[in-house]
Amino acid sequence: MKALLTGISGFAGAYLAEHLLAAGDSLWGLTRDGSRQPQWPESIRQVPVITWDPAHPQLGFDELLAAVQPIAPDCIYHLAALSLPELCGATAPTPECLAANVEATRQVIELALGLTTPPRMVFVSTSRVYAPVDPARAFVDEGYPTQPGQGYGQSKLLAEAAVLAAAGRRGLDAVISRSFQHTGPRQDPRLMLPEWASQLAAGSRELRVRHLNAWIDCTDVRDVVRAYRLLAIHGRAGEIYNVGSGIGRRTGDVVEELCRIAGYQPRIVERVPGLKQDPIADCRRLADLTGWRPEIPWEQTLRDTLADWRQRSPAADS
Repeated sequence: MKALLTGISGFAGAYLAEHLLAAGDSLWGLTRDGSRQPQWPESIRQVPVITWDPAHPQLGFDELLAAVQPIAPDCIYHLAALSLPELCGATAPTPECLAANVEATRQVIELALGLTTPPRMVFVSTSRVYAPVDPARAFVDEGYPTQPGQGYGQSKLLAEAAVLAAAGRRGLDAVISRSFQHTGPRQDPRLMLPEWASQLAAGSRELRVRHLNAWIDCTDVRDVVRAYRLLAIHGRAGEIYNVGSGIGRRTGDVVEELCRIAGYQPRIVERVPGLKQDPIADCRRLADLTGWRPEIPWEQTLRDTLADWRQRSPAADS
C-alpha cells in the first residue's frame, strides 16, 4: 500500500510511519518546513517529505496536487493538528487552531478528491468531541452526543463535519478515528505521562501533577497506530470508530505505579484537586470489524516512557 502521511513529524505520526514501513508500505510525508526531525527514528529518516503548511503555504494547492499526483497514494492519513490546550483556546478555537485543524483538513479533502485516483482518507479526530459524561456512565460509543467544551475538540468536530459532508455529497472515501488519550516514549513533556516521567527521571523530590482524581482512558501510542492502518484497510467509508483502551484509570493510581517503577517516592503536589471524569472508550465497532485490541501492557508503557526520559536525563542516574 502507498501512503501519504500528514503530521509525520508529530508524536503519533512518527510511530505510524514506523508501523507502515514495518508492514511493507511505501510512505511519503507532509511536513511544514520539509525538514526531517532530529528525534525521528532512523527507520523513517529516509522517508521522502513534501513541504506543506496550510497556514503559510510555500506550495499553492495546485503545486501540492502536482507534487502528490505521481505518488498516487492508496491512503492519506491525516494526523497533522494543533492540540495543546494553551494554543487551541479554552472555550473557543483560536484562529491558529482553526487554520491548523479545520482549514488544513478541508485542503486535504480537496487533495484527495483532486487526485486522478482518489485515495482513502483516514482522518484522526479525538474523544474531546464528546459531551461531558456522568462518572456512573462514562463509557461512550460513537453515537454518544458531541458537545466539546474547549477549542481543540470544537475544531476537530468542525473538521469531522467537513469530512462527512465530502463523503456524503462528493464521494470521498473516508473513515474517522476518534482517538482517546494515547501516550508513550518521545511524547511532548507538556502532556500528562511524560510530564511526570521527566520529573522522576530528573530525580525531583517533588512531583507536580494536575489531577490525582481524574479518570482517563489512555492507550499506548504503538497500539493506537496499528488501529489506523487497520481502518485504512477495513474501515467502512463514512463511519466513525473509537480507538481507546476501554479501561478507566485513575491518575493518582498511575502516579503511584510510575513512582514504584522509578524506585523512589517523591512528595506529590496536586495543582487542581477534585474529581474529573473523561469519557471511556467503547471500541466494539472497531474490534468487531478488525479484531483490534490493545496489546502492550500498561506497565510496559510506563516503563518505556520512564526509560526514554532517563535516557534524556543521564545525570539523574548518577
